Amino acid sequence: MLGEYRITGRGAAEIAASVEQAVGAGQLEPGQLLPPMRELADRLGVNPNTVAAAYRTLRERGVIETAGRRGSRVRPKPATTAREQLRVEVPPGGRDLSSGNPDPAVLPRLGPALAAAAERGDSRPVRYGDDPVDADLARLARAELDADNVPPGPLTVTSGSLDAIERVLTAHLRPGDTVAVEDPGWGSALDLVPALGLHLAPVGVDDEGPRADDLRRALESGARAVIVTDRAQNPTGASVTATRARALRAVLRDHPGTLLVEDDHGHGIVDLPLHPLAGVTRHWAFVRSAAKAYGPDLRLAVLAGDPVTVDRVRGRQSLGPGWVSLLLQRAVAHLWASGAVDRAAVARAYGARRDALVDALAERGVTAHGRSGMNVWVPVPDETGAVARLLQGGWAVAPGARFRIASPQGVRITVSALTPRDIGGLADAVAAAVRPSPARVYG
Repeated sequence: MLGEYRITGRGAAEIAASVEQAVGAGQLEPGQLLPPMRELADRLGVNPNTVAAAYRTLRERGVIETAGRRGSRVRPKPATTAREQLRVEVPPGGRDLSSGNPDPAVLPRLGPALAAAAERGDSRPVRYGDDPVDADLARLARAELDADNVPPGPLTVTSGSLDAIERVLTAHLRPGDTVAVEDPGWGSALDLVPALGLHLAPVGVDDEGPRADDLRRALESGARAVIVTDRAQNPTGASVTATRARALRAVLRDHPGTLLVEDDHGHGIVDLPLHPLAGVTRHWAFVRSAAKAYGPDLRLAVLAGDPVTVDRVRGRQSLGPGWVSLLLQRAVAHLWASGAVDRAAVARAYGARRDALVDALAERGVTAHGRSGMNVWVPVPDETGAVARLLQGGWAVAPGARFRIASPQGVRITVSALTPRDIGGLADAVAAAVRPSPARVYG
C-alpha cells in the first residue's frame, strides 16, 4: 500500500506531519491509498481517534481526500505539490511560452512612482492606527469600479488576487464546503481551494465565460461559493459577454446565499468591456490586481465587496499583516493617476499577438482559443506528447494539467514574448505536435 514509506508519530500532529512531508518529497504519490485508521492506529500503538484527527487535519489542508468505504488517499493534486510544479524545462536556446508572465517591454518604470511615494512617506510617516487604505488609491479605484458598473460598497487592499480570494473564502466558508471553479481555470486557485479544506466543483468554460448550466448544477449540488474570471481568463482567454453575464446572474439570483468572488484578471490589459455579476447575491467580492498591467512584483489588489465581507477581511488582516504597505499603495496610485501604462496600447499589443497565432493555427487546421489577455489555449489529444514534441522543436508551453480538473486536455501558450517573425514557425510546430486533432472543444 505504501511501498517503502512508513508513517510515524504518536500524536495527531506528528502523524499528519509525517504524511505531509512524504507527499511533499514524492514518497507518497497522488492517488496513493493510505492505511485504514484502525490499521494505522494498531501499527503505531495509538488510539484510533488520534489517527482520525490526523487524517482530518490532512483533509483540511488539502493533502488527502476520503471517499467513504473506499478509504483515504493522497489527493490527485495535493496542496503540498502545487500545480506550478508541473513545469517544463526550457532547452538551451529554446523559447519559454509557458510562464504566463507579461511582456517587460509594456510594463511601466517603477522608479518615479516609488520615489514619489517615498517622498510622501518621508513628509508624513505611516503610523499604527492609520487608515489601512490609501485615500488616493481608494478614490481612483472607486471611480473605475463605478464606471464599470460594479456595485457600490467598501474597499480594502490585499497582497494580490490570490491573497484576496483566500481571505474572502475563509471569511465565509468552513472546511468541507464546496466551491464552484472554472475548468479549465487558474491553477493557483485550483490549488488554494483544497488547501483550505474545501472541495472543488468544476464549471465548464467556453469563450464567453463559465457555462450557466454547469454553474446551476454545481450550486444545486450544494456549492456555497463560486469564483469567476471576468476577462482574460487563465488559461483560455475567455471573457464574460453581456449575454453570458445575464444568464449567470439569473442562476445566482436563484441562489442568493452563494458567495460570489469575481477576479477581473484582465484589468489594464484588455479592451473588452466588463460585465460584472456582483449585486445579485448577499455576499460578493470583486478583485482587481495590479500584477498583469504594472508588474508581478506589485503584490497589490483592490477588493470591493459587501460590507460584511470587507469587514471580515479587514478584521483578519488586522490580526495578521495589519495592512498592505501604504508605500506600495501610493506607488500604485501614482502609476494609475499618471497614466504610466497606455492600457489601450497594451491591449492592442497582446491582441495582435493572440489573433495572429489563433489565425495561423486555424490556417493549419488547429482550433485555438484566445479571446482576451495574454494566453492562447489549444485543445490537444495528448498534452504530454504535445508538450514533449514542442520542446524538441525549441518551444516550451504549459501543460494543461496545471489548469484542469475534469475538462479535456490542452496546452497553454503565453503570447507576451512572441514577435511577428515567430508566429509561422510556432504555428507549424503546434500543428505538427497536436495531430491527429480531436474534436475542438474544451471544458
